[in-house]
Amino acid sequence: MATEPILIAIVGETASGKSALALELAQHFNGEIVCADSRTAYQGMDIGTVKPSVADRHLIKHHLLDVAAPDQKFNVAQFKTLANEAITDISKRSKLPIMVGGSGLYVDSILFDYRFDDKNAARNEQNPRHLKAGDQTDRTQLRENTLAIGLVIPQEELRQRVETRVEHMVEAGLLEEVAQLAEKYGWGAPGLQSIGYQECQAYLNGDQKLEETKQQIVQHTLSYAKRQRTWFKRNKSIHWLTDPSQAVALMTTFLNK
Repeated sequence: MATEPILIAIVGETASGKSALALELAQHFNGEIVCADSRTAYQGMDIGTVKPSVADRHLIKHHLLDVAAPDQKFNVAQFKTLANEAITDISKRSKLPIMVGGSGLYVDSILFDYRFDDKNAARNEQNPRHLKAGDQTDRTQLRENTLAIGLVIPQEELRQRVETRVEHMVEAGLLEEVAQLAEKYGWGAPGLQSIGYQECQAYLNGDQKLEETKQQIVQHTLSYAKRQRTWFKRNKSIHWLTDPSQAVALMTTFLNK
């Protein structure tokens, strides 16, 4: 019976340092990164999603970035298919797959092999993601050959990081990015329903000041981070770290088993 390829998963709330840790571990362990993020999957949404830089992508190969246009729907079932293909490909080339992201359902679809009903099935309001019966809350049978690492940071530090991130996003051209995307795809595009994009509409329409817009992005990001914490805390298979430097030792022990 074939065994699953080895997989490392780095999870946690937004701005916790997941991407930086994944990049460091990929360099240390000859890995490639699979992005488990419902927003970085969209093309052209670079600044508002804090997508890995061009330099980082040249340094380490990243998978599942820019796989859908902002006016296309991209869902967890599509993610799971593409992610498993990437994990298999990375492993076949004798590299280590490292999945990183904060989209909880995306992550769990891989960690616990969630199954999905046909995408053309009628929408079920009790199960709008079309998870097959029994898979909605089952986080007990972790994927074999898998190590899940979670990062935890103090809440005040998280707030400071988010506030700094939003300032940098605006300085880097967030408003221009949003305006261009809205003009091309329309405000109703699925991608533009994301945090960091939807808040900009009132400002660009002249109905809101910039400072208020930035504060909205901060607050919505922190609320999202809280939901992420709640989601991942239910997963008893995650090894939680407060110090990212501990991850190398943890991975070394796991890989040497």
